[in-house]
Amino acid sequence: MTFEELNGDYSIERMDSVIKALEEVLRSALPQGCITVGVYEAAKSLNVDPDNVVLCILATDDDDTKDVALQIHFTLIQAFCCENDINILRVNNTHRLAHILGGAGMHGSEQMDLHCILVTVPHASTWKNPALGKVNRFCRESRCMDQWVPIINLPER
Repeated sequence: MTFEELNGDYSIERMDSVIKALEEVLRSALPQGCITVGVYEAAKSLNVDPDNVVLCILATDDDDTKDVALQIHFTLIQAFCCENDINILRVNNTHRLAHILGGAGMHGSEQMDLHCILVTVPHASTWKNPALGKVNRFCRESRCMDQWVPIINLPER
């Protein structure tokens, strides 16, 4: 059950504002080098410095639901994030994520792994982002409703 299903009409406006906030977080973190893309790269980053990770996005498309290896990776990453108090979001559209990141999902002619994206903030950084606050608040509120990993349905644009 998604946050939208739990809260009815109010959640449509709420989800739109969370989606816009998530887009803003990703677009503002990218030029600062605060984005880690890929399941393996994210696992390495989480292992090295979990204190700098402020958000973990796990993304799938319809084709990915049957990928057992990916689901195992997601389970392990989710467990690690829960242990280290890192907010987690599930997103259903990797193509939209690639568009938000300005084509960052492409590396030459090869498609990069956008199944896991970490947003980090270096210790020395004074980066304060109100949109990140909105996304983190959404994650906290979802946990209070026993939805530990909220799901966001990113629309195509």
